[in-house]
Amino acid sequence: METTKEEGKLREVTGGAQQAAGDLLGDAGAQVSGKAKELSGKAQQLYADFAQVVRDSTAERPFAALAIAAGVGFILGALRAGNRFGPTSVRSGWGDRE
Repeated sequence: METTKEEGKLREVTGGAQQAAGDLLGDAGAQVSGKAKELSGKAQQLYADFAQVVRDSTAERPFAALAIAAGVGFILGALRAGNRFGPTSVRSGWGDRE
């Protein structure tokens, strides 16, 4: 995952350079593109850091990670089961009564 962080840093630096060149030349397109690359690089670095934290905490406390995953799965399953009898099921039942 270290390569992702390095790629993000490279993207951030090249984006900053492109934005600076756009500022110097007065090219709004280059400025916006450079800023987008810079922000994309920062986001990629944050993702790499977050993934490393999750990996480390999972290795330190595997049962806690398993419990969290089970809890999230239970909540998503409950939400899906609650949506099973939505408005479309009720409307189709009304047509049968006429």
